[in-house]
Amino acid sequence: MLLDFCHFAQAFERKSLPFAAEAAEVPPPKRRRVTSGERLLRSVLELAGSRAELVSHAEVPWASVTFSGARHTVVLRFEGWEACDDAEHLIAALPEHEFAIPNVLVADAAVARMEQHLLPDPRIEMEIELLLLEDA
Repeated sequence: MLLDFCHFAQAFERKSLPFAAEAAEVPPPKRRRVTSGERLLRSVLELAGSRAELVSHAEVPWASVTFSGARHTVVLRFEGWEACDDAEHLIAALPEHEFAIPNVLVADAAVARMEQHLLPDPRIEMEIELLLLEDA
């Protein structure tokens, strides 16, 4: 006895392949918006170089009478001689660096803390504080 496959195929539920009508109703996945804090972190890591290791990143809302924004604290670790050279370049370049973040002004960027160890291997850990102001 031969069975007509087309007759039975409609009776089976196919979860892996949605029907054409169902596929048209499914909205496309929403893209997540990149925040100004994430853009800042990318810029700092790019400026620090590929040998920098991100230890932590914190963001705290900040406001004055005329401005609002956020204060960011980034802790980076550099291990090895070449990485420590990158850390020294970051320290020199950070105060005058122009960050290109849309609708945000980096009002202050400074190294708040730095620990340097030479033995057993050279290592620098630094804490960077940045003040972002919303550009209205």
